[in-house]
Amino acid sequence: MLNVEQFRYEADNLSYVIYSSKQAVIIDGGAWREILLFLDNNSLSPEIVTNTHGHYDHTSGNDELRKLTKARFWDFAAAAGDREILLEGEKISVWRTPGHTADSVCFYTGRFLISGDTLFNGTIGNCFSGDLKSFYLTIKRLMSLPDNTVVYAGHDYVKDSLSFAKRLEPDNRNIDEFRKFYDSCHVCSTMADEHRINPYLRFNEESIIRLLQKKGLPCATEWERWRSLMSLE
Repeated sequence: MLNVEQFRYEADNLSYVIYSSKQAVIIDGGAWREILLFLDNNSLSPEIVTNTHGHYDHTSGNDELRKLTKARFWDFAAAAGDREILLEGEKISVWRTPGHTADSVCFYTGRFLISGDTLFNGTIGNCFSGDLKSFYLTIKRLMSLPDNTVVYAGHDYVKDSLSFAKRLEPDNRNIDEFRKFYDSCHVCSTMADEHRINPYLRFNEESIIRLLQKKGLPCATEWERWRSLMSLE
């Protein structure tokens, strides 16, 4: 069975190690010192160093990890389509998820989703790629994951995300309930949580449609609702 360990660095960045009994994949390894200590303490061999996308706050640990380990570096920036990583025969699916950036990818183990800056806990990333349609299709894909999928994002933006979600849906009690269980030492949500609290996954909910209508924004179709939500600040 594959497991995930989360590491916090800088103000709100999050690194991850996906590991089996003996092997590990390091994702967005800015917390490289803590990661190396974890690997050593658990007798894990780092097989791959990689990233959810190419922004420097996510790639800042690459050089040290490549220098201090024998792990291969996987750069998905030029990769076409989805790929797979195997750890002791167990599969990590690597999905192209353009939107935040053109090179964004997510890592899915069947239980966990390492979502980088594509899907945060309670919100989504900025569309720096400018490709709203691809971002929409990416979010639709992630929305289809099982409710019990644990979402591990690239940053801890939970407090700000929930404040924004509450401003859009002041009567949504699920937001208040989720806030009670926020833990800065273990930042995550489930897809079920996201469907209840994240406005960018709730574009078919009546409360969101009423909000868009009130603001005079297009909302006749799902695609229009998505674009209108992305225009809100």
